[in-house]
Amino acid sequence: MSPSVRRLTVAQALVRFLSAQYTERDGVRRRLISGTWGIFGHGNVAGIGQALIEAQDVMPYHQGRNEQAMVHAAVGYARQLNRLSAQAVTTSIGPGATNLVTGAALATVNRIPVLLLPGDSFATRVADPVLQQLEHPVSGDISVNDTLRPVSRYFDRVVRPESLIPAALNAMRVLADPAETGAVTLAMPQDVQAEAFDWPEEFFAERIWHVRRPAADPAALADAAAAVRAAARPLIIAGGGVHHSEAEDALKALADATGIPVASTQAGKGSLRHDHPADLGGIGHTGTAASDDLARTADLVIGVGTRYSDFTTASSTLFQGPDVRFLNLNITSFDAHKLGALSLVADARAGLEALASALAGHRVDPAYEAEYRVGKERWESVVEAAYAAPDEDARPTQTQLLGALDSVVGDDDVVINAAGSLPGDLHKLWRARSPRQYHLEYGYSCMGYEIPAGIGVRMAAPETPVWSLVGDGTYLMMPTEIVTAVQEGINVNLVLIQNHGYASIGGLSEETGGERFGTAYRYRAADGTFSGDPLPVDLAANAASLGMDVIRAGTVRELRAALAAARASDRPTCVYVETETAAGLAPTAPAAQAWWDVPVAEVASREAAIEARKTYERHVADRRRHL
Repeated sequence: MSPSVRRLTVAQALVRFLSAQYTERDGVRRRLISGTWGIFGHGNVAGIGQALIEAQDVMPYHQGRNEQAMVHAAVGYARQLNRLSAQAVTTSIGPGATNLVTGAALATVNRIPVLLLPGDSFATRVADPVLQQLEHPVSGDISVNDTLRPVSRYFDRVVRPESLIPAALNAMRVLADPAETGAVTLAMPQDVQAEAFDWPEEFFAERIWHVRRPAADPAALADAAAAVRAAARPLIIAGGGVHHSEAEDALKALADATGIPVASTQAGKGSLRHDHPADLGGIGHTGTAASDDLARTADLVIGVGTRYSDFTTASSTLFQGPDVRFLNLNITSFDAHKLGALSLVADARAGLEALASALAGHRVDPAYEAEYRVGKERWESVVEAAYAAPDEDARPTQTQLLGALDSVVGDDDVVINAAGSLPGDLHKLWRARSPRQYHLEYGYSCMGYEIPAGIGVRMAAPETPVWSLVGDGTYLMMPTEIVTAVQEGINVNLVLIQNHGYASIGGLSEETGGERFGTAYRYRAADGTFSGDPLPVDLAANAASLGMDVIRAGTVRELRAALAAARASDRPTCVYVETETAAGLAPTAPAAQAWWDVPVAEVASREAAIEARKTYERHVADRRRHL
């Protein structure tokens, strides 16, 4: 008897296959690809577009306005669900496909799964060149989609119907692998998408991809426990892997049992609730004094699920203990071996549970606990001062805005940000109350992420209030998905902060001898001179024109009321506020507690750069290579 087959186009087969893929971890099953974002053009409208029409019962479709933004939305969705469920993104060929590159890089840098399905030029080359096709004079098999290779964890071009089967299976394997995941690209030539083929029915059967929790090697675990027992001043750095593994309770149990303090990266913040006695807040260039002071004298740094970015290590100047050693618990060997560490290659939750068992009865010295708790209490007073608003009828500073938001949000609200001056303020000051509340994309720090990511988070958690915090510069990068939020009825709350531009890079320019060149909003007056006045733009009116409800807030009092009204609304709502930037008028964020390496011109004719170089050389002298 011949095997059962189903005759479908390649695109129809792919969509049906995707609808039958599931992940499973700890007995919980989810759709691996829960829906598809798309912008249609030639190259996908007659293939994948037609297939999605036929599969509306099993594959939800979401219409985006910008290809990069669709990837951001999918990343926000997958991160909210601990990478156990993802979304696909389909585009046309040409600019639609190349617009995916930034989103793909963001997903891969942050180790978040997203499936990219860009259209491609004809595999048969019967129409050559087709509209928007890149012609390469020395290689006929290159297309614009090859720009996605270096930013994808897996890439394949489906040039024959038969090749879809191994390509699709490999794509799912990578998406569901906690160590290998990131952006996955299946480039889909437009003629192949429409080609019919007799598919084995087994291809469409439900398939469960088990998300593994690898355990630690016993010998490595014994070495790790010995290192912890020998340390007088251990410090845990919690990274994003704690959240991805749902290891927060295991981390809390270890901290409770041993008294080891916990600092967090941008991706790991919220691993412990902010009021836990061992939680010291953010670490590194944007960290707290409590964390950074302890890091400078730590003799054992225990990294859990972190990749040690330069912000975390203060560009290799933070860990100054003469005999400091590193112990890295990470699911990837690549990250576990960084900084010459003892490596414990394992799932974060499984590894923490095993380490806690191996350390039974061990606790740090009471004097050490007392020391870091004093530091924690001292930093809390810094937070209170930054949040304080003695004049409720004054224009708020950015930190007072965070204080107002802190007073309004519930424990499960999600706060999203990615770029500008806000990440530093949030990492230092925000009081994370639950594991998912603090959602900072700081691996790629991509302007334009916040609004589409807010849509993705809200899709993943429909009952959870979501706050996308956006500065004016970021807003101007990518406001278009406001239309998508309105169309889909997704009531994301947008906090639009008008500080008249470049608050972060302007300050960095000044510190590094750039004199704020090219980092100010200026416009040319009628006489040809550049005005120092703010640009005459109204971003609140723009948000309203895209369909959002907009509440303008001019004072701290009005801001708090506006935030409460937005949280209570069932429509996409923007709270627009102009923040106070004049020095000395109101509380500002605390200065950076650790350095960050941005090289300064070694020779220059201007005094600002000459002086900045002297400061730079003083910091560089503190850099260490941990081997």
